[in-house]
Order: sequence, then structure tokens, then C-alpha cells
Amino acid sequence: MSKLNKDVIFLILKELYDKNNTLYPCLLVNRTWYETTVPILWKNPFRFQLKDKALNVITNVIFSYLSEESRDNLRNQGIELTNTYQQPLLNYISFWRYLNLDILERMIRTFLTDTNIINPKIPIIRLVIMNVFNRNTKFYFLRDDFSFSSSFLGTELCFSELGCLHCTSTQDNSILAEGLAILNTSIKKLNFDILYNNTHNFGIIKLIEGQKNLKEVKFNDRSPIIHKELIVRPLEEALIKCADTIQYLRIDWKPVTKLFSYLVNLISLEIHAFRHKNWNNLEKISLPLLKYLKAHYVPSKILANLIENTKGNLIEISIIYDRSYDEGRLIHAIYQNCPNLNYLKLSLFSENISEFENLLINCRILNGLVIIGTHENQINWKLLFEILTRSTPISLFKFKFIDSTINSYLKIDLESLSLFLDNWKDKRSMLLQFFSSGSMLNVEQKQHLLKLKDLLQKYKTKGVIKNYNTNNFGFEDFEWIQSKFYTLYDD
Repeated sequence: MSKLNKDVIFLILKELYDKNNTLYPCLLVNRTWYETTVPILWKNPFRFQLKDKALNVITNVIFSYLSEESRDNLRNQGIELTNTYQQPLLNYISFWRYLNLDILERMIRTFLTDTNIINPKIPIIRLVIMNVFNRNTKFYFLRDDFSFSSSFLGTELCFSELGCLHCTSTQDNSILAEGLAILNTSIKKLNFDILYNNTHNFGIIKLIEGQKNLKEVKFNDRSPIIHKELIVRPLEEALIKCADTIQYLRIDWKPVTKLFSYLVNLISLEIHAFRHKNWNNLEKISLPLLKYLKAHYVPSKILANLIENTKGNLIEISIIYDRSYDEGRLIHAIYQNCPNLNYLKLSLFSENISEFENLLINCRILNGLVIIGTHENQINWKLLFEILTRSTPISLFKFKFIDSTINSYLKIDLESLSLFLDNWKDKRSMLLQFFSSGSMLNVEQKQHLLKLKDLLQKYKTKGVIKNYNTNNFGFEDFEWIQSKFYTLYDD
């Protein structure tokens, strides 16, 4: 093992990166393993949930980079560092690329509590730590939700090479973003959380307008109210100025400008627009390069028009919409214009189920299917499984069936499900999930669930089913085997 070269060791350690605590023993193998492991661990020290003791260790490591002059200045301000470490053999801070200012704030407050330093000294500690960062590293990812980010003004040099920024519409964040805009034109990913009808967006607007290669933008609505036009229009107008480079967009409201007409290179669109009305100005949307479409509560007519203008490039579609009088036009648009469709999530209604069978017949390379019910008795599940038995394409083997109605139970017709599974001969073993939103089941529902599990286990034993799940919602739209592990830095 000691003779493995660093490149091979690095590849091994990267595979272990998502597994909590598995990398730490690698530090003790030998010097080569130590030198290869340290940069991976310190790339993002806050990746996993840390206890206060671990946060204090990181704080002391940071303070080990202070000069004697800096320590003397702290003493003069009433801050005595009594438990700092000797500076490590490697410059750990130089490897740090992902910074969460909110966790950093928690780390500072934990340190002050444990050392009995009074809270008014917090701004001093903040500045000292940021100066250490400024001298030793360049961050690639910055996240700030509610910290006192305006306290970091004057230390923006360590943020001058940011590639990803996740922040909120607070006044402090806006001040920070305005400072970043002066130094940084290299941000590729922006994740912006909008809080209530907050108008403190001048900094983020300036930052967006100055970017030269902004590829991914997520505007997340964290407010229970519909945003006024004066909030969202300036954000859209800023995006228009760099629209040529944007390839991935999430937006949580109905656009108020002609933003979509400028996004000529858009590959992925995610739009959530619950409670929005009057979409007439978007009827002629054309996004010819679009491959991924995720839309919640956008009128089916608008979505049908959009899909008809995508030039056949769509490979992944996720649509939840209210019952509307589209007479199957949306499903028709999908199977007529999406020959390369691999994955589909759809809120299906019984009146459109015949058109859904046409979709199965025409989308011959469909790989995964998610059917979701959002209203009580929305779907005739018995008829659905009869259609799946007749018309499922040979490529389709991943299935997910969801009833998201409040306190619902997805009572699948076991006879039609059994027929569907019986006819799955000489096909690839399927991945199958059944989810309901209800958690408190009555006696009848519990008995049905037991029968369902017995039936699924029977066909798993036969090799018809590779894996199944009936327990929870902990899966992404197109994750069938296990839920994706989320960290603070997933975008």
C-alpha cells in the first residue's frame, strides 16, 4: 500500500470523500498518504456536521497562522489566545476552497464561549480570521445565509476567484455582493434565496451584471407570498445582460420580462410558479437547446408550446400541474416532440390516460417513469397498470408511483399490479417505488401495505424486481436505488 503513487492514492481517497470519517485514518498510514489526504479533507472542513470540539480545533488551527504581532494586537484588545496549536507541517488553510459564513459564525461564537471572551469582541475575531484566509487561500465556493457578511468588507481578496456563490436577499449579503462585484467576474454558479418582499438586492444585481461566464442561476423563493414586480424585474433584467452564457436556470415565479427569449443557450429550466396567473405573454417561448425541463404549476398550454419549440432535444421532463382543459395536448406535445426522452415525471389525470398510452408507444427509449397524483382520486391506478402491461417500452425499467395528496394512502390495485409483473418476462429487472404522503394508516391500509410488500418481495425473489421501496419520499425525481446524500454545498 505504501508503494502506491500519489495519483492512485488520490483517486482512492476521492471515492471515500462522501463517507463520513473514513478519510481520517488515512492520515496515519504514512507521509505520502498524509500529504494526499490533507488537501481533500481541508478543501471543505465544514462538509459534515461538526461538534463544538471539532470547530474549536479548526479555530485553533486558523490562529496558528497568526504572527506574534497579530497576537500582541489581540492581547491589547483583551483577547488572549491560550490554546493555539503549532503551525502544521502543511499549510492546511491553503487547501480550503469551500466556506460557509454561517458555520464560521457559529465557530467563532463557540470559541468565545469556551474561552470566556465577551461577545463584543466578535467583530475583532471575524476580521482576524478573514485576514488569515486573505493571506493563505482563494475560495471557490461561498455560502452566506444570515451571517454578518458586511463585517468582512476589506477582505474580499480571498473571494476574488469565486466560482460559486450562495446567498440571501439580506442587506448584509447585498453589501458583500457589491464588494465582490468589484473584484470578481468569474462566478459560474449563483444560488440566490429571496426572503419575503426584500428589496435589498442592489449588490447581487451589480454582481450578476458584471459576470463574464455565468452558467447556472437559481432564484429560490423562500417567501410565502407572491413577489411584487419591483422585486423580481431588476433581477431578470440583470440576467438578460449576461443571458448568452446562462445554461441552467431555476426561477420561482412567472417571469415579468422577456427573459426567456434571451436565453438562447439554455440547457436546463426549472420553474416553480404556484398561485401565478395570466401566462399569455409566455405563449411563444422558444428554447431550442433545452434538454432538462422541470415545471411546477405552470399551465399545460404554456408547457405544450414550450415543448413543441425545443427541437427534439429534451431528455428529462418533470411536470406537476393542476387539472386543466388541455384535452391531452401536453402529453401529445411530449410524445410528438421528444424522441430522445429518457426520464419523465408527470402528474397524470384519468381523462388523459389514453394519450399517456400513446406516449409509452412513441417514446421508445424512455428509461425511468414517475407518476404522481396531487388530488384525491386523480388517477385510475387499475387502468394505469393495464396500460403499462400492454405498452411499456422495452427500455423502461425504473418506476415510481406517488400519491402526494395530504394524508393520502396509495392503494394500488394488487391484481392489476400482479398482472403487470407477471408480464415482465425476459426484461431487465425493474426498480420500483410506491410512496404516499400519509403516515397514520388505518387498519385496512396497513393490511393492504403488508400485502403489497409481500407481493413485491415475491417478484423480487423471482428476479422480476431488482429493488423496491415503499417507505418514504427521500428520493430525487430520478434516483431509484437510494436517496442522494446532500451536503451544505450541493447546488
